[in-house]
This record gives sequence, structure tokens and C-alpha cells, in this order.
Amino acid sequence: MKPRLRPHVEITRQHYRGRRWHVVRDPSSNQFYRLSPVAYEFVGLFDGLRSIEELWKLGLSRHGDESLTQNDIIQLLSQLYSANLLSGDASPETDQLLRRGRERLGKKVRQQAIGLMYFKVRLFNPDRLLSWLEPIFRPILNRWGLLVWAVWVIAGFTAVIPHWDRLRDGFGSTVAPSNWPWMIAVFIVVKLIHETGHGIICKRFGGQVPEFGAMMLVLLPAPYVDASSSWGFESKWQRMAVGAGGMIFELTIAAAAAFVWLATPEGNLLHQIAYNAMFTASVSTVIFNANPLMRFDGYYILSDLLEVPNLMQRSMQMLKFMAQKHLYRVRNPVPPTSSGSEAIILLVYGIGAMIYRVVLFVSITLYVMGQLFAIGLILAVWTAAMWFVLPIGGFVHWLATNAQLADRRPRAILTSLALIAVGLGVLGLVPMPDRRRAVGVIESAQRSGVYFGADGFVEEAHVHTGDLVARGDPIATCSSPQIDAAIALGEAQIAEAISKEQYAMTRTPGEAQIAAEYVASMTEQVAFFRDQKERLIVRAPHGGRIVTADPGLLLGSFVREGQPLCEVVNEDTLRVTATLTQNEASWLHELSSDAIRVQYRLTSDVRNVVEGVADRPLPAGLNELPHPSLGYAGGGTIETKADDRSGMMAARPLFKVFVYKKPDANGALAGPGSLVNAGSLANAARPGERVALRFTLPARPLLTQWVDRLQKLIQGRAKV
Repeated sequence: MKPRLRPHVEITRQHYRGRRWHVVRDPSSNQFYRLSPVAYEFVGLFDGLRSIEELWKLGLSRHGDESLTQNDIIQLLSQLYSANLLSGDASPETDQLLRRGRERLGKKVRQQAIGLMYFKVRLFNPDRLLSWLEPIFRPILNRWGLLVWAVWVIAGFTAVIPHWDRLRDGFGSTVAPSNWPWMIAVFIVVKLIHETGHGIICKRFGGQVPEFGAMMLVLLPAPYVDASSSWGFESKWQRMAVGAGGMIFELTIAAAAAFVWLATPEGNLLHQIAYNAMFTASVSTVIFNANPLMRFDGYYILSDLLEVPNLMQRSMQMLKFMAQKHLYRVRNPVPPTSSGSEAIILLVYGIGAMIYRVVLFVSITLYVMGQLFAIGLILAVWTAAMWFVLPIGGFVHWLATNAQLADRRPRAILTSLALIAVGLGVLGLVPMPDRRRAVGVIESAQRSGVYFGADGFVEEAHVHTGDLVARGDPIATCSSPQIDAAIALGEAQIAEAISKEQYAMTRTPGEAQIAAEYVASMTEQVAFFRDQKERLIVRAPHGGRIVTADPGLLLGSFVREGQPLCEVVNEDTLRVTATLTQNEASWLHELSSDAIRVQYRLTSDVRNVVEGVADRPLPAGLNELPHPSLGYAGGGTIETKADDRSGMMAARPLFKVFVYKKPDANGALAGPGSLVNAGSLANAARPGERVALRFTLPARPLLTQWVDRLQKLIQGRAKV
């Protein structure tokens, strides 16, 4: 065979970890291949005149032991030929070109099927649009522009930090269903800007962006551009700049949205849209785009920074190499790298990526099943088959047919069976601690709402939030001119009625009796208004501390009878109220209290772990939360109803479990008041504070625990 390179092939030089490499690019398919200097010299001699054997002998004479082996040459020729980069002296190649094109298309379809969670559809070529935009942004795409960008982003960040409480409270309205259309619209616009950033910076350094499309990112539409031509850039800093370009543009939008959010009032549509943009352009960027364990921007930036190309693929090859060498004792397995430092990077990254893939699969599947059960079930089965079943099938095929195992296949099979048995034995037979976690809040067993007793104007507030009161102490005093006028009128009418009664007594007994009844009626009426006047003074129902609303905020306002004023909690009867879903609370019904160990810690004192005792949960689930701090609006983790402004109504019924401090060494009984007597914990415990709880159940094998939790999670999210 006398091959030659096709004229459209592009080759650029790059350096990785102190070594020179050459990257071969096919512009028609936008695929890249990396060649060592020896392989590059060999390929560079493809002129259509010399045969492969002549080139191989020439390489032996020039490089000796460093030259390519015959197996290396066959593999290299196969890759270049299948990629349509070589033209040979064979018969007409049209059929072969079409066949290889179909093979590439089939490979792309298979990759799309495997990555169903990230399905892509090509739409158009954006090169003309980016060629028009790139000169506009060119003056700021330099080091000085990067410095200005950093100042801008830091300014936006520092501007909103003092308003952290408002930022946290706005999360509830952001995840509310009524905001979903705006959230999706903002997400798409921000991601369009993100992808435009990749394309503009890629064009800035001479790259091509031949493809713009849409992808379903876990059922959420998102745009994308193909800026993979940057892989051929000689400078790794240029490649990293293209990878970070989307996040640079996106964080610019986040900083601008921060200033808009601060300048607009609450309840304004622009205010909410600015918050959506901040949330999308900052949180999603940090969690997803910058995450190096996903093949997004952070992955490529890390790969270039470490100078380890094909990081994901080669890390999987490294794990396979380690298994072949140390578990199956394969003779002369080929490692993906000869560098010790690079091998460590590949090994660590490969382990982290595998763990993250499992966590990502479980999290996304459970979320989608909770929202759309049928689609989630199909997604779970398909992805599990592609991510786990097919690799297992490939491993079995390797175990049965690999030529390197020909003389030790029985030993390899026994090793595999032993590893499976040990794994199942550890997971399915060895008892391990079974811990369940929950969130709770400190509340008082004696907690009373305080309400206004009559219509009137708030004239004086005697206490404020956090003040201590005794039973009967005045909290607020109101005034009512109507009640005062009614009392004065009633007293005058009583005096008139008494005089009429005295006159009637001098006449007939019937007139006297009627007059006496009228006096009694007027007296009752005046007594009623005097009671109303007394109720204008709102008093504490029992001793405790004023919580929730501040009475002083209502000074001068008109209030109605029955309108809530505040709450009084008795701090001598504090307890922890944990909230559990029906599936989470099932084990509390199944086990006795003695079999469950409870520990909790306050968010204000996380260093101290307190042993507790749990009461039986209430027999029925309730939607009302113990405190607003447990809901989304209060910074908690429990979803609340979208139409509930109080933040007290959970979206799904919850079971309440009361937890008290465990009896101490002196034998003091657990119960109301024991939480506040927890030594140094007494000064930290305050009503409304969130508490993290951990329930330790009897030890069970991990496999049993996982199956039980998975079953309950699916039941809870799929509502079956």
C-alpha cells in the first residue's frame, strides 16, 4: 500500500507535560487524532510513492527502538483510513467513503442513544453570525478585558452579599410553579448567551464553529455550539479560554442581573426576571458547567490545565489496565500512559467519575420519576441498560474471548466469581449501621397564639419580639372611640331607664316590671361594651417569650377582632419537632423506641451532639409545618404549597416526631423542658431554630438498606 494524506487534513503542534505532540484534524467531520513525534514523522512521509514497508524500514533506521512497531503501524493506518484521512492506491474509493460515512453516522446514533439524558439535534451553521459578532467583541477579548470582567463580577457579587436574607427568601418564589415559564425562558436566553461566548472566543483565536443545535438536558431544552476546533489550538491557554468563554459571558449577565435586582422593587416582574437570571447564570454555572466530572466546560478546562487529553476516556482505560494487571494477571497489558504523575491523575479521576455517574443516574432518575413517572421509568431502564448492562456485557465478552486470557481463562472466571461473591457477601450479609436523617425545629410544647379581642387602633405596644412576659402581662393596648361612645351612651340610657323605673313603680306593677327588665337589658349591654373595652388590652395567655411578629410594628394601625398579633412560647417546655414524610416515618411505626437511637445538633452549635429520645409519631400526616423556617421560603428543605403565603403549609403531608433530651446520669426523666436543661445548650436553644437529627436503626446489611430506601423513594416520588 502506498498511502497519502488527503489535501484537506490539518495538522497542528501542541505540547503536553513537556512532550511534543501533533494533532491531526479532519475539517469535514471535525474529528481529531493525536500523534507522537515518531508517528507524525511516519505519517508525514505518506506521499503516494513509497510503500508502508519502505516507510517502516526507514523509521527503523532513523529511530531504532523508538520506532513504531508493526502493530502500531497497523492500528495507526486503521484509524486514519476509517476517518477518511488517507487516500490509497486501491480500487475506486467511493463505496468505501460512503461506507465509512455510514459507520460514523451509526456510531453517532449509538452515542446519542447511550446519552439519552443529553440528546442533541443539529439546527444550523452559526459561522456567519459569529463572524459578524467577533469583531465587535474583539477589543475586549484580551487581558485588560479579562481584568475589567473580574472587577465587574466581583462588584456584582459584593453588591448582593449584604442582601443575603432577601436572596434566600426569593428562592421560594423562584421554584414556584407560577414562575416556571419565566424560569425556562430566562434559562434558554442565558444559555444562548453562554454558547455565543464559546463561539465568539473560538472565532477570536481562529477556530471554526460549524454547528449550532439544541439538546435536551434532562428533559430541559438547552442550546449548544460545536467549538471543538479549539482542540487544535497550539496554546493550552487559548483552549482553556474557549472552554471558559461560556461561563465568562454568563457571569457577566449574572452581575448585571444583580444590579437590576437591587434597583427594582419586590413584586415587580423585572425584579423576578433578574433573580431568575442570577440564579441560572451563577448557581447552574458553578454546579454544572464548572463541574469537571461532567463533560461540560469544567471537564475540558481541567483536561487542558493538567495537560491530560481525553481525560475521561483514558481514565476508564486506566481503570481497565489496573484490573487486568493486578486482578487478572494479564501478561503485558498496555497502559494508557507511561507517565507516573499522569497515571495517578487518570486513576483518581476515573474513580471519582464512576462514583459521580452512579450518583447522577440515581438522582436524575428519581427526580424525573417524581415529576413524570412513565417517562422517568423509561429513562431509568434505558440509561441503566446503556450505562451499566452494556458495560457488563462487554466485560463478559472480554472474559470469554480475549486472547490474552487464553491460558488462564478459568482462573479469570474464578477471580470474577470470587469478586462478585465477596461484594455480595459484604453488601448483603455483613450488618452495617443504618442511619436516617431528618430536619426539625425547636418549638415549645406550650405555644399559644395571641389575637386581638376587639376592633380598634393599636395605641401602645408594651413588649417586642424576644421579650419575656408573665401570665396576664399586657402586650398591646388598643383604643376604640366607638366602644367608648357606646359605653357612654349606654350609661346615659341606664340612668334614664332607672328614673323611668322609679316613676313606673308609683303606677301599676306591670309598668314597673317592664321598666325593670329594660334597666337589666341596658345594664347587660353596657357590661358587654365594658368587656370589649377590657379586651382592647391584649394580655399574655401564659408566661413565656414573644415570638413571630413584633407588636410594635402595628402601632397606629386599625386591627380587627381575631387578627393575630404574635405568639407566646414557654421556653421551659422546649422540644425538637422532626418532620418526616410517610415513607421516612414508616420505620418509626415498625420499631420500638428502645431500638432507635436519636441524636441531634443545633444549627447554632453544630459541635455539640445531644442524645435524644423520640416519641411515637402522630398517627396522621399533617400539611402544617411546625415553623416557617422548615419551608423553602424560610431557608429550609421542605416544599411548600405555591399558593401559601404563610410558608407553613407543606406540599405533601408530613409526620411530626417529638424528640426530647435523653435522661442524664442522675436519672432525670426526658420530657418537656429537658431540651433547655442540656447544660451549655441551654443558652443556644431558641424556638424556631432548625435542628439536624440522625436516627440510628438496628444494623442491617447495606444491600437491604439500599433496597428498602429505593423502594420507599420510588413510592414517595411516583405516588404509588
